[in-house]
Amino acid sequence: MSPNAVVTTRDGLEAIRRAPTLLAGLGLVESLITAARADGPTAEPLLAAAIADSSDQLTAIAAVHAAAAAGTTAASALVVPLLGSGPSFLRDHAAWALAASPRLPEAVDVLATMAAAGDFTGTLAEATLEAWGDAPAEPDGREPDDLDVPDDLDALDHDGVRGLTVAQLFLHADIDGDLLHSGQGDTGGIATLLVHLGDALLAEDGIGRVLTVSRGPAAADRPHHVPAGPGHRYLSVPLPGPVRAAPDSWALRVPVRRGLRRILRAERVDVLHLRMADVGSWAAADVARTLGIPTVLTLAPDPHALIASREASGALTRGTFGAADLAEHLVFRVRLLRDLAEQAAHLVVFPRTDLARDLRDLLQLDPDDSRHRVSVVPEGVDLAPLERASREVPDSLHGVPVPAATTGALASLDALLSALPPERRGLPLAITVGRLHRVKGMATLVEAWAAHPGLAARCNLLVVGGDLDRPTDDEAGQLARIDAAVPRADGPARGLLLAGHRPNATVAVWLAAVRHGRPGLSAPAGVYVSASLKEEFGIAILEAMASGLVVVAPLEGGPATYVDDGVTGFLVDTGSPTALVAGTASALDLASAPAAGERADRARRLVAERFSIEAMASALAAIYLEVTRDPARHQS
Repeated sequence: MSPNAVVTTRDGLEAIRRAPTLLAGLGLVESLITAARADGPTAEPLLAAAIADSSDQLTAIAAVHAAAAAGTTAASALVVPLLGSGPSFLRDHAAWALAASPRLPEAVDVLATMAAAGDFTGTLAEATLEAWGDAPAEPDGREPDDLDVPDDLDALDHDGVRGLTVAQLFLHADIDGDLLHSGQGDTGGIATLLVHLGDALLAEDGIGRVLTVSRGPAAADRPHHVPAGPGHRYLSVPLPGPVRAAPDSWALRVPVRRGLRRILRAERVDVLHLRMADVGSWAAADVARTLGIPTVLTLAPDPHALIASREASGALTRGTFGAADLAEHLVFRVRLLRDLAEQAAHLVVFPRTDLARDLRDLLQLDPDDSRHRVSVVPEGVDLAPLERASREVPDSLHGVPVPAATTGALASLDALLSALPPERRGLPLAITVGRLHRVKGMATLVEAWAAHPGLAARCNLLVVGGDLDRPTDDEAGQLARIDAAVPRADGPARGLLLAGHRPNATVAVWLAAVRHGRPGLSAPAGVYVSASLKEEFGIAILEAMASGLVVVAPLEGGPATYVDDGVTGFLVDTGSPTALVAGTASALDLASAPAAGERADRARRLVAERFSIEAMASALAAIYLEVTRDPARHQS
């Protein structure tokens, strides 16, 4: 049944129950809400039965949202009780769904208590109270978003800025121009991308300033925001308390919104680029809508692809969906991404092997819908440090003097390699670079390598990423799995080297060294392995290819659009340890086979011609200029 055919609550519930996939069912929730709103009180018994059916938790969740929209009687009878009783996975949805209901006095105190808890559920309750006009007032009576904004904002000096001011946001990282925190906590490939992209955008006609906005510590005596000058500037949103990982940051919505409003107003931002369904984008979209700033959204199927893959494997069903949603907020993130897409003046998507199918099946987005402007823009890499390393590392092997930075990076690698026993120093390296997070598959790769003696005998494994001394919860979980596979003290003796996070410039040198080898410490013809469960595009994979390395990459997602399977690398099911082992073994064979140099040149040319950061900047600059010239596309 198509959404247009849903005209009654009964139709809507049956459509969701019979939907062929979980994502298809999620795509019908809005139609059910519309039908329940039209049916009013007559919808109540049907929705009550659906809410009580624990065998179909997706439909139960949808019914909660429909009940909240069906009028005060249904909302009071079916939704409010879920705030304090009933299945735990429905509690979040009750707090969230009530925002669509008229104000229910009996729920205000309960929601206020939930909001005070400071967790995800509390954030949803807080948003509902805001929608009802019951949000707590600031001490001086002003709106929270207006605090600390200079009264003479219009008089602030922006002399010297010519062209658009573009803001790009990634809240969950400590982003600096030198990329000193790469691979630490949540500071992964997107942080690297934004640094290089911001610099490249400034070379484009019509772009005057780029503001890269990330997190920062709160300060009670913080002065009024003073606008930054021309160039690429790094600004931070002051956040209270200790640093939180992305999944734990939802409760920061109000301080994030307040800080972003201060920045976006004072900086007179012309266009804001958002990239994911997180608390930063949620808050930023609110601020942009209020200030009339057009947004551009990079639209990736996250968590859509994750839901689809888990369902296909049997790990996620209608009977287990509620527990997964409670832990990972799947429905909220899907709907938030939809709302961000609806507000955006332009959508950016990554290349995919079947883009139109994925837009329809994963994102429920019609690529032919004229309401959406959609452009395919590949991510890009900064080739300069990679090309420099590819020249200087071989030079160093032949006694040619190289800059101190390259010498220092090689010395740090050699120090790690020197921990290997003599019998392992003639082996090539398999290197993986990224955050120590379960979606990156670092622990899975270590487990697969360690459990396969044939592969472990062929190469040493170098894992670059994570804070080994002060790990986040995510990092600690991955390190525990790695330590269980190869105890930390035994790692070097068995060929496993944990390097922790390293600056991006250091990694560029190390990639070249993996290919060319280190005298007496590692053999040439090493390979790069990405064990990510999902990779929408894969900056680190492209950097490895630009360094001439044979790569192992996920079969699904962006890498399939640029890895020539069997020629420049191997596309594998990264959820399968067996496939990871086979792919890595094949990559080692290819890296040492005849014509390896020609294949390396082919990979480097492909990256240079199609995936440079300059090409990405040029495509995005054209989009930014278009949306700022077309006020009709700015949604209020």
